[in-house]
Amino acid sequence: MMISTRGRYALRVLIDLAEHRDGNYIPLKEIAARQEISLKYVEQVMSLLSSGGLVATAHGKGGGYRLNRDPSEYRVGDILRVTEGTLVPVACLEENTSPCARAAECRTLPLWEKLSKAISDCLDNVTLADLAQTEIPDNYVI
Repeated sequence: MMISTRGRYALRVLIDLAEHRDGNYIPLKEIAARQEISLKYVEQVMSLLSSGGLVATAHGKGGGYRLNRDPSEYRVGDILRVTEGTLVPVACLEENTSPCARAAECRTLPLWEKLSKAISDCLDNVTLADLAQTEIPDNYVI
């Protein structure tokens, strides 16, 4: 599994919003400049995050984006599911997929299931607040 640029940039943008959180909306231009990401790409990422319910938006003077919740309530896995669609390592584990005709005899299926669980466990146990910390504590465990 490889996280796309869109997923990585979404995390950067949301960390930026967490770090500059003061209740006000933050203009897209400011976020793009701080993160050194093109404004057009940040717009695409924010559109996904907005439609996924992760950020609030306001138009006009004083407009921009802000987090909908406290950073501790955003799990990295949920953010990446919005941007990546799925985190499963193989197609046969995707939701709403017809069961594989070979599933009963598949020698690799338990491996893929274990890997999928490990990915979810790892990403669902890290929050935006964890990533926004300036120093990662010594006891930081994923």
